[in-house]
Amino acid sequence: MPDDHTHASHPEIVKRLKRAEGHLRSVVEMIEAGRPCLDIAQQLHAVEAAIANAKRTLIHDHLDHCLDHVVGGVPRAKRGPIDEFKAITKYL
Repeated sequence: MPDDHTHASHPEIVKRLKRAEGHLRSVVEMIEAGRPCLDIAQQLHAVEAAIANAKRTLIHDHLDHCLDHVVGGVPRAKRGPIDEFKAITKYL
C-alpha cells in the first residue's frame, strides 16, 4: 500500500476487521452446528456493527486527513461547507 494512502488509524481498522472476520467464522460454525437462530442473529449483528464501525472510522479519517490536505489553502472563513460536510458524515 503506498505511503500516501496509509493513515494512523489503519492498524486499528485492520485489528477491528480481523476480529470481525473471526466472529464471522464463528457465526458460520454456529449455523453448521444448528445453534438457535436468536444466538446467530445476535452474533451477526455484532459482526455487522464491527464492520460498520471500521468503515465509519476509515471514512472519517480520510475526510480529516485527505480532504483537509486538499483544501488546506482555502481560508478558514470559506471552509464552512467543507466543515459541515465533515460533520454530517458522522451520521453515516
